[in-house]
Amino acid sequence: MAHPNPAGKNRRSRDEVQMVVEAVNKCGGNISKAARELNARGIGLSRLAVMRAYRKAMAARGIQKAAQLDPYKPFEVAPLPSELPSAEELIERRKRQYTTKSEAEEARRLISVKVKIGGPIGIVHMGDPHVDDDGTDIGLLEKHVNVINRTEGLFGANVGDMSNNWVGRLARLYGEQSTSAAESWVLVDWFVNSVQWLYMVGGNHDCWSGAGDPIKWMLRNQQGVYEAWGVRMNLQFPNGKAVRINARHDFSGHSMWNPNHGPMKAVNMGWRDHILTCGHKHEAFVTGPQKCPSTGLLSWAVRCGTYKVHDRYGKEKGLPDQCPFSAAVTIIDPQYADDDNRLITVFTNVEEGAEYLTWKRMRAAA
Repeated sequence: MAHPNPAGKNRRSRDEVQMVVEAVNKCGGNISKAARELNARGIGLSRLAVMRAYRKAMAARGIQKAAQLDPYKPFEVAPLPSELPSAEELIERRKRQYTTKSEAEEARRLISVKVKIGGPIGIVHMGDPHVDDDGTDIGLLEKHVNVINRTEGLFGANVGDMSNNWVGRLARLYGEQSTSAAESWVLVDWFVNSVQWLYMVGGNHDCWSGAGDPIKWMLRNQQGVYEAWGVRMNLQFPNGKAVRINARHDFSGHSMWNPNHGPMKAVNMGWRDHILTCGHKHEAFVTGPQKCPSTGLLSWAVRCGTYKVHDRYGKEKGLPDQCPFSAAVTIIDPQYADDDNRLITVFTNVEEGAEYLTWKRMRAAA
């Protein structure tokens, strides 16, 4: 049996390769189109076979850019710069941001406050004002503001919820109060600029404004501290005495048997502060002094009430009225030690506390 002529086979292969090259060139480098044309002429080659044959032919002719005619890469786009920073740049930026964040947080762990007046001082810890609510006793609030302003050594403090500040689905509640949203901010501006604040805490109603908190802007000329949710301060008196205040909108923990469970729990869990105060629940209660068995430090836990006497939410839920006072006054006499129950005296009546402070300061100055 005669064997096929290898030379003929090679010649036919070269002829096929030549036809492939011509077909591809005729089709402008389109491999798929060239394969279809060759099939129409009776040369049964797949698209892959055409591509391989064309590449081989181009390589044999020393043309290295045959890959440009790859059907999977029929064109080449010039490189475009990314609008995103590189991973290295992001890491460096994150390091700087973490350092800034960490320094800010560390500085707020215990804020140093230098008391520049001698003798005893007083702090009126005011409960939730809700200045725009129809059920708020704004006359009482105004009265307490006037007491603070006329009493030497007496400073204001607030544990949050300056207004209702209804947002989202709760915005419908503006239809149930006579004060509009715009008018509410007028009242808040009056309140936050009414006295010299030692501290103000942003409550949940205040923090509903988000990062663009208007209260921060309103307090721009105040010397006191304003922080969302809580603030912890170390009062440093001229005689070297230090008194710590831990004020929050609320402390974690709840008990149906003890309205003051949150701040009392904080004391028992290790917060060795002289005064721990909060609000939020529209209940009022004072516990203390609680004594630390290891250091002898005496702590007072004070839950401030609210000026919102008639509370729609409380009425709807059937909550009992446990708000015997709206604000508490703590008188601090820095001449006494941490384990002396005369260091801090608590009053649940603002006028009585102011009178006691005036008497204490007169006696200290004599």
